[in-house]
Amino acid sequence: MSENDKIKLRIIPTGTMHADLTWLLIDPGRMATKAQPEKLKDWVEVPTHVVYIEHPSGKKILWDAGVPRDWETRWGPTGLDQFFPVDTVTEGMWLDSRLKQLDVEASDIDYLLLSHLHMDHASNAKFFQDSGTKIIINEEEKKGALSFDGYNQGAHIKSDYDGLTFDTVSEDTEILPGVTLLQTPGHTWGTMSLKVDLADSGTMIFASDSLYLKESYGPPAIAAGIVYDTVAWFTSVEKIRAIEEKTNATVVFGHSAEQLTDLRLGPDEYYA
Repeated sequence: MSENDKIKLRIIPTGTMHADLTWLLIDPGRMATKAQPEKLKDWVEVPTHVVYIEHPSGKKILWDAGVPRDWETRWGPTGLDQFFPVDTVTEGMWLDSRLKQLDVEASDIDYLLLSHLHMDHASNAKFFQDSGTKIIINEEEKKGALSFDGYNQGAHIKSDYDGLTFDTVSEDTEILPGVTLLQTPGHTWGTMSLKVDLADSGTMIFASDSLYLKESYGPPAIAAGIVYDTVAWFTSVEKIRAIEEKTNATVVFGHSAEQLTDLRLGPDEYYA
């Protein structure tokens, strides 16, 4: 098989937030107790990334959309700018810069696959409005994210995505050969993960916020601080684990600074 016949996949950092670890991991070892009432605080890196896929069919895919340049203005009304500041980012990391580095424009992206519509995953989705890009989300995510009045509901900021035309899925769906959306709800109404089957590197599963960190994966699985439906979340984690065990997949966690140091990072490096 020639390189032109293989899926090429790039993991591309798009800026790092910081936050209290409690948002990412409910760790009993860091909780206050009667014997140790002092609360331990861990201010940790929360990196973000997108995945850019060049498919042998000629189609181009983007998984998630990174954090926005104007995060302080956009996130300020929610109060979450204080909890998740995007404070470690260079000019070259913003999504528009990344697209230029890849030598693509919004109109070149055939599919934008959004794991969910939280502010650190979908805030640049309107880059692709009227571009001809097919934007795909989960049906329940669409319903929930458009169901409230006002500026935001938690990390869902309606202005990030209202007015966009979505294609929706409600079951595991192969978008193109070797590229499959997995339904892994729990973090939000319709959070999804991405499975990509690569010729040389094997299967990779991008868990997004279904799994922030390896510590949550376990076993046993340990819930994160932001989970809409805990029962669904645990079910989704075990679904990912079953696929990992069956395919010997590499699971890429949604916000793991430690794991990113072990991965090939684009736009220069890629998996095939």
